[in-house]
Amino acid sequence: MTPEPIPFFARLWLAFACFFRMLFDPALAGRVQPVLAAGAPAAPVPKAPAAPAIEPPERSHASGLFVLSMLQREGRLLDFLQEDITSHPDEAVGAAARVVHEGCRRVVHDYLSIEPVVGDAEGASITVPADFDARRIRLTGNVAGQPPFHGSVKHHGWVTKSVRLPPVPVSGDPLVLAPAEVELT
Repeated sequence: MTPEPIPFFARLWLAFACFFRMLFDPALAGRVQPVLAAGAPAAPVPKAPAAPAIEPPERSHASGLFVLSMLQREGRLLDFLQEDITSHPDEAVGAAARVVHEGCRRVVHDYLSIEPVVGDAEGASITVPADFDARRIRLTGNVAGQPPFHGSVKHHGWVTKSVRLPPVPVSGDPLVLAPAEVELT
């Protein structure tokens, strides 16, 4: 038995209704697809790739936290920064700063090779060429016109030439920058 033909406007309404139902109902679209393909078996619908596991912030920033823990271990940097030094005399702050400086400097020298971006001394006149790297040289003051620019070195900057950091320990809590120390009696 042949179904009765559907009038044009009814078919138009049915087309719109089917379009939107299949657009928003993947199961229905999966059932209709073999009918439209004249009985051909439906192709398997590929599964969407699983969302990548989101790393907790303490793991994604573990390397930075590890460096901070080394600066604390060797130079007591966090102890110094967390201390309210406004009530201490300048001599005491200076003495503490020497200890912090020595330990932190040792960490930097042991694990990084750094050098100035610009070899000229602070205050020296310099010409910044047209092809300068804006990531290495920041222009300040009256920045107008086109390079080359002429000015004076306010800070020579630092660039890392090599990194020799030990691997971040997998075990342990990266949020612990320095464990509490308890002396037993």
